[in-house]
Amino acid sequence: MENNQLSILTNDLWLEPYSDAINGRHQHVLNKQAELTDGGRQSLSDFASGYLYFGLHRTAHGWVFREWAPNATAIFVVGTFNDWKEQDTFRMQRLDNGVWEITFDTQTVKHGDLYKLKVYWEGGNGERIPAWATRVVQDEQTHIFSAQVWAPDQPFVPRHTHFTPDTNPLFIYECHIGMAQQEEKVGSYNEFREKILPRIAHDGYNCIQIMAIQEHPYYGSFGYHVSSFFAASSRYGTPDELKALIDAAHSMGIAVIMDIVHSHAVKNEVEGLGNFAGDPNQYFYPGARREHSAWDSLCFDYGKNAVLHFLLSNCKYWLDEYGFDGFRFDGVTSMLYYSHGLGEAFVNYDSYFNGHQDDNAICYLTLANLLIHQVKPQAITIAEEVSGMPGLAAPFADGGYGFDYRMAMNIPDYWIKIIKEKIDEDWKPSGLFWEVTNRRKDEKTISYTESHDQALVGDKTIIFRLIDADMYWHMQKGDENYTVHRGIALHKMIRLLTATTINGGYLNFMGNEFGHPEWIDFPREGNGWSYKYARRQWNLVDNKNLAYHYLGDFDAAMLKVIKTMPAFQKTPIQEIWHNDGDQILAYMREDDLFVFNFNPKQSFADYGFLVPPGTYEVLLNTDNPTYGGNGFADDSVKHFTLFDPLYAKENKGWLKLYIPARTAVVLRRIE
Repeated sequence: MENNQLSILTNDLWLEPYSDAINGRHQHVLNKQAELTDGGRQSLSDFASGYLYFGLHRTAHGWVFREWAPNATAIFVVGTFNDWKEQDTFRMQRLDNGVWEITFDTQTVKHGDLYKLKVYWEGGNGERIPAWATRVVQDEQTHIFSAQVWAPDQPFVPRHTHFTPDTNPLFIYECHIGMAQQEEKVGSYNEFREKILPRIAHDGYNCIQIMAIQEHPYYGSFGYHVSSFFAASSRYGTPDELKALIDAAHSMGIAVIMDIVHSHAVKNEVEGLGNFAGDPNQYFYPGARREHSAWDSLCFDYGKNAVLHFLLSNCKYWLDEYGFDGFRFDGVTSMLYYSHGLGEAFVNYDSYFNGHQDDNAICYLTLANLLIHQVKPQAITIAEEVSGMPGLAAPFADGGYGFDYRMAMNIPDYWIKIIKEKIDEDWKPSGLFWEVTNRRKDEKTISYTESHDQALVGDKTIIFRLIDADMYWHMQKGDENYTVHRGIALHKMIRLLTATTINGGYLNFMGNEFGHPEWIDFPREGNGWSYKYARRQWNLVDNKNLAYHYLGDFDAAMLKVIKTMPAFQKTPIQEIWHNDGDQILAYMREDDLFVFNFNPKQSFADYGFLVPPGTYEVLLNTDNPTYGGNGFADDSVKHFTLFDPLYAKENKGWLKLYIPARTAVVLRRIE
């Protein structure tokens, strides 16, 4: 393959020294795809249909159940239908390639029955949840997990099957079903559909990213220690209720993507895949690479075709069975490197092509993206990746790995760093602007100021870093002190700068749009198994006597303004001016002008900017009293550029504005 055949190499000449590695990875995917599809005789989608074969399925004559367990010597199905006893009539038969099968008549197994596998191997045995189980429940008294037969007589039938996500741009509301409710408990799919979806639609978000869907034994893991990859967590409700939630979101024009975890798996052996049939390496890497020391979990062996079959089928299953619109792949950095990215500096391109990368994982991720877009061409895939691996969100045909977006994880880290380490007078607009626009030109990103990561116990959200303890005492309207006024002002400015410089999408974690106080702490022994911090206090934003609603109202207004700009994320960003001494920043996207004054003390009158001549009107102002500002400027006034013969040839004129301290304004050229 010639180097110039891959656009990623021509788009970034600094990658030329690594062309052999890039071409090699690309060819690896082509070779593996040909192997999995029998030389193209079937599609990748055909290959990734394991969930239609394995697991429990109702047939015209009853039921058939299949499992892959090459190391097993005997397998019995035990459950409520046989008093959990091993019986010869429930002994599975071994087929070829380590596959086991059993059939039942319709009288033996029924909807709602609980079951497990009793697996025997040389030298041992144990109970196991089937690897392909699509419904797993936990007994409230014993806390023991079991698979459950799920085949209701009247299954939910979605109505909005031809939904197409709106990605122009993508506004993502990151959420967790269990902690989305006001009460101190685990929330449900139904509660989220009835109470939270309308809020999200009202606020202007067109996509929800749902965390913790795949079943996980420990609620406090935030869903990142998965045990049953094909089972939607039953702690929130039934499969049909999740399907109803997704269908309702589609009816509101909201796409639904899932936080999918293929970077590792929980160690549990009974509930999970850790030692499924006496073989600790059935699904996972052998030796030292099997365990992720930092996460206390197990790492999939992406070099095994059977594991690729399992994971690729998992991707297709959630698209096909539930109607999800795509995925945010968690822990991609951990997958890409033998070191999991731990202790790596990633200071230059050598870091990405020095032989420390897991080419099997890179191949899997690329195949996953090819599959997902083959099954659902309009699907959305996002990589949570911190190292900056080139090509991650570039098309496969160009030499990339095929994600639609990558998370701009540098941005929240930067905001935290500057709030913690810099006094307001040292905030430099040039540095702020560089940080929110620093990205590869050929890859789209999801920008955000904070996600769930910044809200976990032991950390602080942006609003808490800005206001801290005063949130408890001075958020009553009319009682705000200087700290609260500063926090509200900067909270709006930080979000406006981040959201209006996107080149793909913008993400917010639920509640942070209105400055949700405190942290997230799931019930655990250390807090007395309390749900106090594992919920969202919607009453705060609903109470118009509190200042929280200022932030929520501004967030909705900000998204609404951005939506009025055609092809916003594709429109180039042109810096108009920055002055680090004044702490002024201005940039344009087509006819829209964004002006920021980060100066905490000094307001400026008649501050001039060279812009395309015309009439400008105010679309949004952080200082508007509606959003908790002082209202120092009259937003109803139209602004006219002044002719300057020195800049006539450049078709520029002077726009002079009054810019109060610590405010930002969005203007549009209307004529």
